[in-house]
Amino acid sequence: MRILLIEDDKNVVSFVLKGMREAGHNVIHAESAQAGRERAARESFDVIILDRMLPEKEDGLVLLSHLRAQKIETPVLILSGLGEPTNKVAGLRAGGDDYLAKPFAFSELLARVEGLARRGGITRTA
Repeated sequence: MRILLIEDDKNVVSFVLKGMREAGHNVIHAESAQAGRERAARESFDVIILDRMLPEKEDGLVLLSHLRAQKIETPVLILSGLGEPTNKVAGLRAGGDDYLAKPFAFSELLARVEGLARRGGITRTA
C-alpha cells in the first residue's frame, strides 16, 4: 500500500515510518502542508495520514478542505493531539475519513489505515 504521511513531529514521523515499513507499506513523508498538498496533487496514494496541527498558516483541516475541493478522494486518517469530540467532529466534517488522537498505539493506527484501504478497494501491501 502507498501511504502519504503529512506530519511535522519528527518523533511521530519516525515511529509511523518504521512501523508502516515493517508492515510492508510504502510510506512517503511530507513535513509541511505545502509539500503534502503538492505530493497529493501529483501522485497517487492509497491512504493519507494527516496531522491536524501543522505549524503553518494552512493547518491540516484547511489542507484537507483544499484536497477535497480538488476532487482528491484518497481516504484520509487525521492524527491529532486534539482528542475532544468537537475536534473529531470538525475533522470528519472537513472531509476526514477517520480520526485518531495522539498518543496512539501503532497497532490501532495500522488497523485503521488498512481498514480505510479496504474500503477504498486496496488489498495489496506494497
